[in-house]
Amino acid sequence: MVNLREKLYQMFILGTEGGNLDSALENNVGGVIFFTKDIQSVEQFKNLISHIKNKSKTSPFLSIDQEGGRVERTENIHSGKKYLSAKFAYEKGIDFLNKQTQQIADELNSYGINLNFAPCVDTNTNPNNPIIGERAFSSSVDEVIEGGILVSKIYRENNIISCAKHFPGHGDANADSHLTLPKIDLTLAEMEKTHIKPFKALVESGIEMVMAAHLHCTCFETQIIPTSLSQKALSYLRDVLGFKGVIVSDDMVMKGVSGFGEVEACEMGIRGGLNLFIYRYCDDKTLNVIETVYKRALSNEELFKNIELSYEKIINLKKVYGLIN
Repeated sequence: MVNLREKLYQMFILGTEGGNLDSALENNVGGVIFFTKDIQSVEQFKNLISHIKNKSKTSPFLSIDQEGGRVERTENIHSGKKYLSAKFAYEKGIDFLNKQTQQIADELNSYGINLNFAPCVDTNTNPNNPIIGERAFSSSVDEVIEGGILVSKIYRENNIISCAKHFPGHGDANADSHLTLPKIDLTLAEMEKTHIKPFKALVESGIEMVMAAHLHCTCFETQIIPTSLSQKALSYLRDVLGFKGVIVSDDMVMKGVSGFGEVEACEMGIRGGLNLFIYRYCDDKTLNVIETVYKRALSNEELFKNIELSYEKIINLKKVYGLIN
């Protein structure tokens, strides 16, 4: 039997940095996220993945942000060759985007990566957006939908889980959520027409994971609460868009969310409907967050119930992709 603590650990994807990775794996952590510093050579990276698999209690999400362009984690082993970002790949035509996505999928499969935090389906409406820009396929909603559906379809065909990000749309932001909490002051009708529409299309096309952004969207919350922790926003994704899959947070150490208190933000996310959390570190502080939430969940029915529901969603997704029987 899997106990509550082990179920809670399944809700976390942690980075390798911080000295506690083996301990987290033995505690049944849900997955690991890899950054450029983790990937120095093909042999070294494969050895790292092999070590993680051997230490894991449950087959883990082995995850990466491999969009191409500015967000490419394997650049140390590409010897000068880089993938194009979504914008430039899309502009070269559907055939090119198709071929490049297949190349990325082949590369990720060769290492054993089973989850790519892509495609980025933000509609880049703000030309001064400091964080999205060329990571978006286009400033046109229909083009974003076309690119997003194509990319996610290829990953699915190659048995790699894809993740539509950054719900409900980071494209109108004028700030970087790594550094602060951007405010999106658009009505729900405006958001639905331009920014939410690609997420709706990808949900309808069968996407199994959606990443919630650290954005203050006034159409969901008058108080300053990030979408990632907002029950109203995440319920909209579930109840209005009909998303049945796994909702993952953007990195929880980003400044857009870190001001809400480490344990408190995690609790808010679980209460709000997040199923999976990304923390780029695996340090004492991160494990302390998990252990504290676990202790609170033992006597809190809402937390307990939501951990159980999230665990079920995570395990079901791992079964769909053959990670576990």
